[in-house]
Amino acid sequence: MTRQKWYSGATQVYWTCKALLEGRAISHKTEIREVRGWRLGAIIHRLRHEFGWPIVTEYRGPDHVAYYSLAPGSDKAALRFPRSARALAEGGEG
Repeated sequence: MTRQKWYSGATQVYWTCKALLEGRAISHKTEIREVRGWRLGAIIHRLRHEFGWPIVTEYRGPDHVAYYSLAPGSDKAALRFPRSARALAEGGEG
């Protein structure tokens, strides 16, 4: 099995980066509804640890659903982007 099959689709990574840059707080349910994705936790982990994104987690409701957003005051110009979302760094839509 190729390495590619273990990672999230480019559209999910792009969507996650774009949503965070727009100042949104996103959850797994949001990802399922908007892009039919299932790997938000893995994408967030990779953005935090591999790319250094300052992502905060807020747990909401009685089920403690995780919502992810960029930390307030984050320097968006200093962010490093995964290959599938690099167009966002250049101000493009991909």
